[in-house]
Amino acid sequence: MKLMRPVALQHSTSVSVVVPCYNYGRYLPDALASALTQEGVDVEVIVVDDASTDGSAAVAWRLASEDPRISVVLHEKNQGHIATYNDGLSRARGRYVTLLSADDVIAPGALARAAALMEANPRVGMVYGLPKDFTDQPPPVSTHEHATWSVWEGKQWISLACTRGRNFILSPEVVMRTDAVLSVGAYSTTLPHSGDLEYWLRAAGSWDVGRINGPVQAFYRVHGANMHQTEFAAAAVDLKHRLDAFRVLEDPRFPTNPKSRARQLQRAKYALSREAAHLGFREINRGGSMEAAVELRKFIECLHEVPGNIHRANALQARITRGARGRKPGVGRQAAEFARGQLDRVRWRIWAMTGIS
Repeated sequence: MKLMRPVALQHSTSVSVVVPCYNYGRYLPDALASALTQEGVDVEVIVVDDASTDGSAAVAWRLASEDPRISVVLHEKNQGHIATYNDGLSRARGRYVTLLSADDVIAPGALARAAALMEANPRVGMVYGLPKDFTDQPPPVSTHEHATWSVWEGKQWISLACTRGRNFILSPEVVMRTDAVLSVGAYSTTLPHSGDLEYWLRAAGSWDVGRINGPVQAFYRVHGANMHQTEFAAAAVDLKHRLDAFRVLEDPRFPTNPKSRARQLQRAKYALSREAAHLGFREINRGGSMEAAVELRKFIECLHEVPGNIHRANALQARITRGARGRKPGVGRQAAEFARGQLDRVRWRIWAMTGIS
């Protein structure tokens, strides 16, 4: 990984902002305004409405009538978010492109910062940064935030993701080189719940990865209708989706060495197994759902070839049995849980600063 000082964008460049929308018409004005007010880049906005029933199309057409940089694509029938992503990305004409959910917002200056990193590093195909949650209005951000750039070789970034078993990227903070999107291809229709992680892995298989450290790059709106909150709340389900994404490394078309891919996938499985055990213990120790802990144990058991898996599954099952009898965790387990919580907080800070946790 190289840590670099940022270089300002030397000339204006074009960025396509693809806005998939399904029943988020009330959020469209804020999302599009955040794209159209970006300085230092020439922006086109492509709204793809996936047969919304809340009047989103009318909002999109009204906004398009007020600004020629906006184009609108309407699906006559609902095709789902993956097909909507792919439809919008296929229409991008800018040198760079970003996917912005209709309920999210791009931070001021984010597109120029991402474009500058890729202009200075022609091998970088994907740039991300710090996302920030909000519920009503995006919080104010400093315009003088100190920034640095991190640049990883793609295979190095994949190795880091596998070692942690995580998706380091929320989504709206990503800007890609359009040439990279064309070379990576479409989002997988077989992975509606973890297609983003699989896509980042495929991108890193052929391109280097950059990260803008310091300033906020995008705002992610948190509300009850968020897909990850309404559909993927169960920890075991989330782990299974991540495993499905990491299995792209089994694809013989993946552009890295087969032996290296096998090692990386094994690392990802090991990380997911350990995380499942930690989550299972935490669920019981906090008086949560026994059913959730059982599902996490089953997930561990499905990873037969992972070192230490049998021990982790048996230890979790023993804790489930004790918990079912009303027995509280011992002092050692409480201490381990406290240490784990502290480690999670440290990792969160590291992720906020570096994009890797």
